[in-house]
Amino acid sequence: MADAFNSEYPSTEHLREKARKRMPRFAFEYLEGGCFSEVNLKRNTDEIRDIKLRPFYLRDYSGANLETEIFGKTYAAPIGVPPVGLQGLMWPRAAEILAKAAFDNNLLFTLSTVSTASIETVAEITEGNFWFQLYHPAETELRDKILDRAEAAGCQCLVILADTPSFAYRPKEIRNGLSIPPQMNMRNIIQMFTHPTWSFSQLAAGAPEFKTIKPYIPKGLNLKHLSLFMNKTFSGRLTVDRIKSIRDRWKGKLMVKGIVNEEDAQKVIDLGTDGFIVSNHGGRQLDSGQSTIDPLIELSKKFGDKTTIMIDSGLRSGSDVATALACGAKFTFLGRSFMYGVGALGKTGGDHVALMLMRQLKQVMEQVACERVHDFPNHLIQP
Repeated sequence: MADAFNSEYPSTEHLREKARKRMPRFAFEYLEGGCFSEVNLKRNTDEIRDIKLRPFYLRDYSGANLETEIFGKTYAAPIGVPPVGLQGLMWPRAAEILAKAAFDNNLLFTLSTVSTASIETVAEITEGNFWFQLYHPAETELRDKILDRAEAAGCQCLVILADTPSFAYRPKEIRNGLSIPPQMNMRNIIQMFTHPTWSFSQLAAGAPEFKTIKPYIPKGLNLKHLSLFMNKTFSGRLTVDRIKSIRDRWKGKLMVKGIVNEEDAQKVIDLGTDGFIVSNHGGRQLDSGQSTIDPLIELSKKFGDKTTIMIDSGLRSGSDVATALACGAKFTFLGRSFMYGVGALGKTGGDHVALMLMRQLKQVMEQVACERVHDFPNHLIQP
């Protein structure tokens, strides 16, 4: 897989710039946009990078081992592809590309309910070694059908989403008329004509669809009625009762994504979940909220020995991964970095990002004399 690393794009910033040029503006803005004025989007990464690590230069050091075990499986690094909606809109077949890259590089892939690849397709690509993230349906019957399919596909780890009790107010998406398929206003048509690689790839792949929930969408809906169907089907806040009901039903590991305070953390622990992910949905839901790194530090201090704590939102590099691990995370997820890679490099983008992030993380470990990833907290300079 070393051949997949492209030295022209050694950082997420280089990939972002290349992806920006190759993707239609409406697709690129969906990828990197946040809610309202995008204050929390920026805060996420900025505050992760305020954290400092302590190197030890004169210690005996036997080398860096990135391998990480979580829920009985060992991965090449504590790096995962998080659940991302509408991946195939941003780049054709992006979900399949990233699932294969994760599998080939022994990293973790998580499929979103509203991704553009189905549970069964991802299960085949990953040989069942994937996580599934559930947007909680309003109706229990639909929830159970989706969970049955995930279980039948071999998925052993379920993530349920807490941080999207309402559809977000994202000005860029509103202005772009974003939908599946994208609204064909003149601005979007011009953008597609001026980005032929994306357009021809999309033509070959077919129009992006919500593949997992496609069997439950009535046929023949126009865009307006599809939007109404989605709002009705996936409306509703995640509650203690809903988590309890899933915990009673789901036989595998169960995580809650979007925990940022002690009250919610204690509740999900009391309900018998196996872990939670500190997340603010990539800064896409609450502009006036905290970044993810501050809650991670506090929650790890109080609950780190009681459950498995992970993080996403704001991480862009292997150095950011190292910082998050030092602050108490057992595993990390990087959505935009992987999607920038696919937007920039297409089919090889997922492999490139996987190798890039692992190379970056290894360099930080060697620099600070950290032999195993779970030793990173010993290098944290307390804020």
